[in-house]
Amino acid sequence: MLLIQIFILAFVAFALWRTVGRFRAGELKRSALALWLLFWLALATVTVLPQSASWFATFVGVGRGVDAAVYLAIIILYYLMFRIFLRLEKIDHDITLVVREMGLKESGKSGSEREENSSR
Repeated sequence: MLLIQIFILAFVAFALWRTVGRFRAGELKRSALALWLLFWLALATVTVLPQSASWFATFVGVGRGVDAAVYLAIIILYYLMFRIFLRLEKIDHDITLVVREMGLKESGKSGSEREENSSR
């Protein structure tokens, strides 16, 4: 086994450990756990059996296994960027709602209460 394969397998073991830990802590849903486990196990499989990448490349119609891995990585990264963008938009929307609600509550106070709060 090559040194790079050992490093990759060690990283995969660490990533699996962290993934399961986050699931146990309640930070990951069951579906996300399954997806991440599938991803890390696929990476371990390709690391131990590099010919599996070539088989996958042939299956999807790409010349080499490395090319298929790069294409797949780009697709996954764009999908994750899209998910992050959606989450940021939701956070922005939620912050806007909270600030608007705080502003309405502040405007409902009497003048003397506002003066006391502004002097603090």
